[in-house]
Amino acid sequence: MKILILLGSAILPTILYFSQKSNKRFEIVFNLCALLSLVVFGNILALSIYNVIKNNTVLMTDIHAILLNPFFLITGAYLGIYLIYMLLKTIGISRGNNDHIN
Repeated sequence: MKILILLGSAILPTILYFSQKSNKRFEIVFNLCALLSLVVFGNILALSIYNVIKNNTVLMTDIHAILLNPFFLITGAYLGIYLIYMLLKTIGISRGNNDHIN
């Protein structure tokens, strides 16, 4: 499982990068997915913190329950992959590879 996670963090952003280079629509889809993921991720986090404050419970013990939420994990994973993809894209632009700029 560890190898799968490590390889996925390198291979998936690379696939996203080359996909968006082959078809510009992929870039829009990836950006919309990132936006949706960020909203879901942030709302889950905010609601969890709100519940801790509302119930006056200990933050460090109750907040870890958020890690069991599959939506939190999936959106967080996508945001991590998307961040690496955007860095790859930025490196491509800075190296003079301006194929995707209109």
